[in-house]
Amino acid sequence: MENNDWYLEYQIHRNKPGLLGDLASLLGMLSINIITINGVDNRRRGMLIRTDDQGKIEALRNILIRSEYITLTALRPPKLMDRMAVRHGRYLDRCSEDMRTYRFTRDEIGLLVDFLAEIFQRDGHQLIGIRGMPRVGKTESIVASSVCANKRWTFVSSTLLKQTVRRQLGMDEISSNHVYIIDGIVSTMRANEEHGVLLRDILRMKATKVIEHPDIFVRETEYTMDDFHYIIELRNDPEEEIRYDAIDTDIRQGF
Repeated sequence: MENNDWYLEYQIHRNKPGLLGDLASLLGMLSINIITINGVDNRRRGMLIRTDDQGKIEALRNILIRSEYITLTALRPPKLMDRMAVRHGRYLDRCSEDMRTYRFTRDEIGLLVDFLAEIFQRDGHQLIGIRGMPRVGKTESIVASSVCANKRWTFVSSTLLKQTVRRQLGMDEISSNHVYIIDGIVSTMRANEEHGVLLRDILRMKATKVIEHPDIFVRETEYTMDDFHYIIELRNDPEEEIRYDAIDTDIRQGF
């Protein structure tokens, strides 16, 4: 039978000595392997576990729901958020109004890179938007995530080193193994029609596309925010406001 991963999470009510050891022994008796373990919140612990028998998971569930020391809060196939929580010991900051939106600050770029790398490893069409003020680290994070995901990256438009506005791609730049990086301002407000044709072709490809300044991109094109699978917000600090009036001014000055 195939081994499957599961995410186990529980809230600790009575942290008696040896509690983790007792649980590890229980998993051992059921022949369930512990892959990763970490604290993920105040008095919560998360684990990635593995077994080839779903019946053992149900047996584990029936035992844990009767425990007087812990409350079982999750026992399910792991989602991306679960893997990130166990790996980094914390939950990602997710917008309650739009569950596609995740918030990071500049000192969390390592976490952001790991998160994006997990997304980049998926196949098929993906459209990701990244909001943030100039020079906060958006492009650098995308490139680093591409490296971590073992994907090639291509600047379709950018202002990282100098203004990049591509009109065509080389044959070696056309594949599902690429991450296409698009500056939403440059592509919609500084580019010509040839670039627009290329951009529309790329957006139809079954590959990962990342658009910086997605709100301006949507404002200037026929696309909507509903077309995006993920929205990332990157700030210098949690209180920073992402102001598009300031970005619009910088369009004329360059940044």
